[in-house]
Amino acid sequence: MTLFWRKGYHATSLKDLETTLRMKPGSIYAAFQSKEALFRATLDRYAARMADDMQATVSGADSALTGLQKQLLSLADLTPRDKPSTACMLVKSLLEVSQEGELRDIVRTHLDRVQQSLTEAVRAAQDAGELPQSLEPERVARRLQTYIFGLKIQAQRESDPERMNQLCQDLAGELARLGAADRQAVTVGEG
Repeated sequence: MTLFWRKGYHATSLKDLETTLRMKPGSIYAAFQSKEALFRATLDRYAARMADDMQATVSGADSALTGLQKQLLSLADLTPRDKPSTACMLVKSLLEVSQEGELRDIVRTHLDRVQQSLTEAVRAAQDAGELPQSLEPERVARRLQTYIFGLKIQAQRESDPERMNQLCQDLAGELARLGAADRQAVTVGEG
């Protein structure tokens, strides 16, 4: 996964795979059938890890809205740690693979699942009264997904941790203002 994430699908050679996996070409093909099948498996693993991390952040918070904000704030860290890149492997892959084909479909399916998880979190925030019922959960989820992937790309070019933190704070603040605007409208209407 790290190799494909760092180099991309097309730039990763069979020789790269042999070295990284410490396997001969015949063994690689026997285990994974093809480079494409191995890449699909790495996309599945990456997407599962991303979904688990997001779920843990959102469900571990005091509320759904706070969890979504924490997810945005967690992207302020410019240190890749156990990752070869702060950029999202799914987004990098979407930009690399051809416009048509099975690989693109797989990447899009994983991206759709991320959006669905965000939609569910937005609905939970609505059910808890943190976000207005008038909001379209799918639309807010698309916006959040854009924020998340945009922040991951920004982290690739940003070198100042304070500026990255400010950006994450700004986007988390926008989410909070969605709920605050509704509460303010109710208060004004009651007055």
